[in-house]
Amino acid sequence: MFLATAVFFGGTFVAAKAGIEYMPPLLFVALRFDVAAVLLLGYVLLTHSREEWLPRTRADLAGIAAAGLFSIGLANAMLFLGQQYVSSAVASIVFSLNPILTPVFAAFLLSDERLSAPEAVGMVVALLGVAIVIGLDPVNLLASAGTVHAILLAGAVGAALGGVLIRRADASMSSTARTAWGLPLGALLCHLLALSQGERVAAIEWTPTGLVALGYVSVFSGVLAYIAYFGLLDEIGAIRTNLAFYLVPVVAALGGWAFLGEVITPTTVVGFLVVFVGFVILNHRWVGRELADLRGALGDDSRSRNRACIAGENGWNDRD
Repeated sequence: MFLATAVFFGGTFVAAKAGIEYMPPLLFVALRFDVAAVLLLGYVLLTHSREEWLPRTRADLAGIAAAGLFSIGLANAMLFLGQQYVSSAVASIVFSLNPILTPVFAAFLLSDERLSAPEAVGMVVALLGVAIVIGLDPVNLLASAGTVHAILLAGAVGAALGGVLIRRADASMSSTARTAWGLPLGALLCHLLALSQGERVAAIEWTPTGLVALGYVSVFSGVLAYIAYFGLLDEIGAIRTNLAFYLVPVVAALGGWAFLGEVITPTTVVGFLVVFVGFVILNHRWVGRELADLRGALGDDSRSRNRACIAGENGWNDRD
């Protein structure tokens, strides 16, 4: 689920950049969620009972609102607006601030999610790795910061805040059902924003490239990615779920190499390694437990084999 979140969301930057050439950005996002909402709502209605998909509590409604308005609607509207003027690399690095912003909101809104000092260091190291992967110069980023970067930052804030609010709501309905209700809400928000900016359907050029881009952002990064993402929020919390956004620029770099002919340089490889180190530092407790469990399992397996050999030599049967 973690990898699906990173891969599908990472492809969004490539598809969005391609689709914006043929569709107004806010209308592009709105159509994306129109399609995704029809697909996912249909799936939920066919596979879930009425009790499972129908919101029943205030917590359910709060979770749907947080998902639809912030994580889906606001975040993507700002992303597609900003990508009119910057490369996918710059957009992805701004959105990779999501894991940095999430603990800030979590500190005020959640009682069970805090970062220790080593975990904070791991976050910074991982962010440095992302910057290396995309070749970002922090000086140039600060020098060019303005309205465009503020728009993208607003999107990252929306995604981070939405994730924390979903966790805070602690709804009883499944993440898939919540996403199915959140998608039309996000689509409505984007349609209203598009209307306020004077975007019209007549401005769309229905080209094969545009249709492929719309299909990708609707199905893969519109349905599948959100099922994985919101499912992770319920399983591991907002802070660790949003670490997937550290891998998004990495996926964007690989996508550029695979589909646009961009070369992966040694610097990119170094960036991959730095990101990996950051993840290890950030999850040092989990990594330590997994290594201990692995050593224990290997030790138990060795002891079991030794006992089996001894049993065989002494003629013991399975019951003995």
